[in-house]
Amino acid sequence: MNALLEHVQAVLSTTPERWQRLVSTLPIDLLTRPPVAGEWSALNCLQHLLDSERLLFPVRLHAFLAGQDLDDFDPNQQHAAPDLQTPEQLAAAFARYRQESLVLLKQVKDDDLGRTAQHPKLGTVTLAEMLHTWAAHDLMHTVQAERALMQPFMLGSGGWRPFFRDHESAVPKE
Repeated sequence: MNALLEHVQAVLSTTPERWQRLVSTLPIDLLTRPPVAGEWSALNCLQHLLDSERLLFPVRLHAFLAGQDLDDFDPNQQHAAPDLQTPEQLAAAFARYRQESLVLLKQVKDDDLGRTAQHPKLGTVTLAEMLHTWAAHDLMHTVQAERALMQPFMLGSGGWRPFFRDHESAVPKE
């Protein structure tokens, strides 16, 4: 198996477990707290990952394998399934969709990585590039969520706070 396929599968397989652990352990007020006004909370990040797992990456993978072009995706217009209300339900749904995606990803062969498609904004893209993006997207939004969760702890860390400056969403004016 190609190293890219192996690495992408490894990253994608760890994300649901990380989220299930976060939502089953942390209180709702931390999960729903945005780091600063206008930015996504940890729960917003999970909702976006679920949207992407339902409506974006597997759809694009199918398109590549079928030789079709890609549609644009606006993350601000997508929404998690309305019947999912609790963080635990969102994480469970994400895990189910991700399992289906991992099965689909196993169909990709080394020779498929060079397949191209037209993206409405990016032009010609390859399946390999999309797979890199999928793994990076997972990690980015998980880190973004963890960064949101860090904020109240960093703000209350007193003299240790300077150690966290690089992770603050916004440095308050003093």
